[in-house]
Amino acid sequence: VFPILSAMDNENKQRLYTDFLVIGSGVAGLFFALQAASVGKVILITKAELEESNTWYAQGGIAGVFASDDSFEKHIQDTLIAGDGLCKEEIVRLVVTEGPACIRQLMELGAEFDRLSDGSLALGREGGHSTNRILHNKDATGMEIARTLIAAVKNHPNILIKTQLFAIDLITQHHLGVYVNRGHPNITCYGVYALDKTKNSIITILSKITVLASGGAGNVYASTTNPPIATGDGPAMVLRAKGRIANMEFYQFHPTALYEPGVSPAFLLTEALRGAGALLLSPYSHKRFMPKYDERAELAPRDIVARAIDSEMKISGYPYVYLDARNIDEQELMHHFPTIYNKCLQKGLDMKKDLIPIVPAAHYQCGGIEVDSHGRSSIQRLYAIGECSHTGLHGANRLASNSLLEALVFAKRAFLHSQSVFQNYSFLYEVPDWNDQNTVNTEEWILISHNFKEVQQIMSNYVGIVRTNARLERAERRISLIYQETEEFYQRTKVSQELGELRNIIACAYLIIKCAKIRKESRGLHYTLDYPQKNKIAYDTLL
Repeated sequence: VFPILSAMDNENKQRLYTDFLVIGSGVAGLFFALQAASVGKVILITKAELEESNTWYAQGGIAGVFASDDSFEKHIQDTLIAGDGLCKEEIVRLVVTEGPACIRQLMELGAEFDRLSDGSLALGREGGHSTNRILHNKDATGMEIARTLIAAVKNHPNILIKTQLFAIDLITQHHLGVYVNRGHPNITCYGVYALDKTKNSIITILSKITVLASGGAGNVYASTTNPPIATGDGPAMVLRAKGRIANMEFYQFHPTALYEPGVSPAFLLTEALRGAGALLLSPYSHKRFMPKYDERAELAPRDIVARAIDSEMKISGYPYVYLDARNIDEQELMHHFPTIYNKCLQKGLDMKKDLIPIVPAAHYQCGGIEVDSHGRSSIQRLYAIGECSHTGLHGANRLASNSLLEALVFAKRAFLHSQSVFQNYSFLYEVPDWNDQNTVNTEEWILISHNFKEVQQIMSNYVGIVRTNARLERAERRISLIYQETEEFYQRTKVSQELGELRNIIACAYLIIKCAKIRKESRGLHYTLDYPQKNKIAYDTLL
């Protein structure tokens, strides 16, 4: 039975206690929760429903060495090349070598991947991969993985699922009146304060181990493939708690999102389409352009393809380029990409006959909360896994379909480490309840929504695929002003999810800009006209 202490005072404040607190319901959070439940009590919280995560919307697949003509070394080298000299090789090696066992564990739980007529895995190929190694379930792989894990988590008696619960801040010594600064070696996480959206009240969750699996921050940009919940909650909370953040300048723009002005999130057209033979064409000449940018053409890593598309758009003056899937066999197109095919049909586009207008969109956060090989952050008792973390796997650019792989491996590694130490910890009962005295409910929602959109426009205009010192300086000045306005508003206003998410995307915008200003070179996803060359010595941007 989960211990719940409620009705503590006349405001009916509530406390929850657990061995493991997991924040987020993507593949990383679900996989960790399922394993941790074998040794202790788990509370898993998510600010929406369990299905609402970046994992659910992941189309392409998960990379793993399963083919007889593939090898760990090939996968390792492909990852290192895509990461443009900034991957941590020891991390790459452990993720690639430990990954297949985690994928098999998914299969044992019931996850199904496409197979050939002989029963073997139907392995696809995507940009940056030297061979076929992508496991997929048509073009809805993330949904299949999430469905499998959600079913298992729901059926486990040791897991308490709390949806519609928005994590506001990590609880540390700061909340006991102890001053801590960034880099302090003994900052400790005791749990979180969270907004129960169903009751509009703040609850205190105390935990022995806290795991951030809160996903990315795609909504810091105006156009993103991420769902609305991707607001960088994890890195923002760690920033406020004085934890270490790394390499946030490396934000990956997926090259091929359906061009639909004003529509959010942008609909992704998986890289597997190009792996199956789809081509990128100029919007005015209808000729291929990728071969002049890279010898790997459409199968170059995403940073190269996105910059090439951006260049072609600037040359032509068009707000899109074309994806041509007409040379893909009709049966393969309809069998392997039914979601995309039907989506295009709804928009009046027949992929068998028509060119599809596409544009890059913010897709994946390659930097994040700095963690070690066990997923431990710089804050004691706090782990970070999945997209919110920076493990060193992706370097300056993520290799396609390595994200789900990393999430599985680090969820496993975080569990194995935390299970060995969680019984050494106790609850810190002295933690005060959330104090929102002298704050009021607001009807000025326009202030929040306007600032949210302004942050997105600033980031898209000045801190996108191509950057300059002048653009970064301008973005920093404007974000600083919005930060000051928002913090003043926050101090006098009762917290809401909308206000919390605004604070979080402002924090992530700050982190991206700050890291981008530190990096005096062009590398991977960070391209600046002021420093077009790479430095001879690679380095991380740590905050």
